[in-house]
Amino acid sequence: MSKPSSATGALSGLVVLDLSRILAGPTCTQILGDLGAEVLKVERPGRGDDTRGWGPPFLKDGEGKETAESAYYLSSNRNKASLAIDLAAPEGQKLIADLAARADILVENFKVGDLKRRGLDYETLKVRNPKLIYCSISGFGQTGPYAQRAGYDFIAQGMGGIMSLTGFSDEEGGTETKCGTGIADVMCGMYAAVSILAALNHRNTTGEGQSIDISLLDAQVSWLINQGVAYLISGDVPGRIGNGHPAIVPYETFPAADRSFILAVGNDTQFAKFCAIAGAPELATDPLYARNADRVRNRKQLIPLIRRLTIEKSAAEWISLLETAGVPCGPVNDLAGVFADPQVLARQMRITLPHPLSGGVDLIGSPINLEKTPVSYRSAPPVLGADTANVLSRHLGLDETALSALAEKGIVDLGAPAGQKGNAAK
Repeated sequence: MSKPSSATGALSGLVVLDLSRILAGPTCTQILGDLGAEVLKVERPGRGDDTRGWGPPFLKDGEGKETAESAYYLSSNRNKASLAIDLAAPEGQKLIADLAARADILVENFKVGDLKRRGLDYETLKVRNPKLIYCSISGFGQTGPYAQRAGYDFIAQGMGGIMSLTGFSDEEGGTETKCGTGIADVMCGMYAAVSILAALNHRNTTGEGQSIDISLLDAQVSWLINQGVAYLISGDVPGRIGNGHPAIVPYETFPAADRSFILAVGNDTQFAKFCAIAGAPELATDPLYARNADRVRNRKQLIPLIRRLTIEKSAAEWISLLETAGVPCGPVNDLAGVFADPQVLARQMRITLPHPLSGGVDLIGSPINLEKTPVSYRSAPPVLGADTANVLSRHLGLDETALSALAEKGIVDLGAPAGQKGNAAK
């Protein structure tokens, strides 16, 4: 099931020229596409976005054979049209410049300086299109001593400090650990989308576009949030505490008789309720544990006591008892559990879209819920070059003869094999 599909959306009528690949940029442009913008994804002929090859798993066709569409690519490229254009060729650069002259937004994540050498930098393009909002996403930003370095999510997680906070302590046999998903990329893409929306509001007021400079490292440092500010205030470098919370106790996973569950006590009243349910009301009145600040200071004594209590019941029993009492708790779901969860299904966070190769593809839905202008799911992630002819014809007025000439020179790839239709709006 999908959220309500609509021909309009909050960003309907806007054209986004997407020169990005991997995850941060595509996350940004998928958000814009979900909100109704027309997203024109430019890819390298014959190869496309790097993530198309980042598998397995790959989407399977109707006969159960692997296609060229990786799950990684499918995760962040719906609601887009794919144009296969050779950016290394002057004629390809001219096509991109012509599209940029008609676009509202351009998103790119090339290495700093690459697009300037091709005449596709903001200063050049804004001459033809002063209203253009030009968002550059890079590993380290357009300025500073690291600007020329290539950057990936893993590097940003390491350099930006989140890995030093994630994982169990050395004493518990742990080591610094990255997040299980490309969270630095995703957060960077979200910051980019927010920045673009702010620039659109500015343009609505003044009529002028602007450039935006977003980096993976900046985004990663920004979401150190309470841990980062705690260091800046105290000067104490925090260590790894596994699933625990630095300022709230008990707030972590605990072992039940069958598997772990989450106990997330947020205040002293909730702690007293937990202790009563666990058959240890004396813990709630003990001066060592009565207040949260005391529990944080005496974490090493309290946590083992709680663990001895929690192994007496199953995780389901604990969750049922604690939910009834109003004590925050929950399961530790694997992904099968997530996508079968009734709340996740009720919120339509699992969607299915038609796909020309497989018939249909399951994707993760958008968390954005707007009353008046809901997100819409108009097309699955496109096959490479599926929309080249359609888009260049509609936006640049190129006829069949001109398109064929460009294809013969290898400047463009006119796309999908027979029977695979494009995803662009007709």
